[in-house]
Amino acid sequence: MSDNTKSNGDYTPRMKAHYEAVVRAALKEKFGYANVMQIPKLEKIVINMGVGEAVNDRKKVDNASRDLTLIAGQKPVTTHARKSIATYKVRDGMALGTKVTLRGNRMYEFLDRFITIALPRVKDFRGLNPKSFDGRGNFACGLKEHIVFPEIDYDKVDEIWGMDVIVCTTARNDDEARELLRGFNFPFGN
Repeated sequence: MSDNTKSNGDYTPRMKAHYEAVVRAALKEKFGYANVMQIPKLEKIVINMGVGEAVNDRKKVDNASRDLTLIAGQKPVTTHARKSIATYKVRDGMALGTKVTLRGNRMYEFLDRFITIALPRVKDFRGLNPKSFDGRGNFACGLKEHIVFPEIDYDKVDEIWGMDVIVCTTARNDDEARELLRGFNFPFGN
């Protein structure tokens, strides 16, 4: 039996096992937490694709939703405009994008693919911005092309969209969150 399975047959993603075996102990040692429950952990990952061209063609939101389903492994929800903006020809309730929230094993699987496969395929990649934290321990980054994920067949893509990836943690400040993400080998630049 491999070390990624438990006796009852449950699958444990590689990144989750890495967190439990290595990252948690390193964080406890560095910050000196008295209680195990104080140690920061990943809470969720939100992936968002805004499709500005959806104003002219509703089908583009459906295509973006299909691609995001392949990337995330679960069905995304469609985001709608909250109010009308005449300048941009946006009407109240119009579909403008799609997003998905990942938790649990799917979150760790996506994180693994994001760090080891997608980010190295980004053109002219110089590392993630280490200042992209919100002050409460959450990290956000953007990708210009969603085709860096191996699930997307380049020949079947009619248009390339950007996407936002937000990593939410239970860390109380940015320093704890930065160390948590470094433990997962996030490629932070200078």
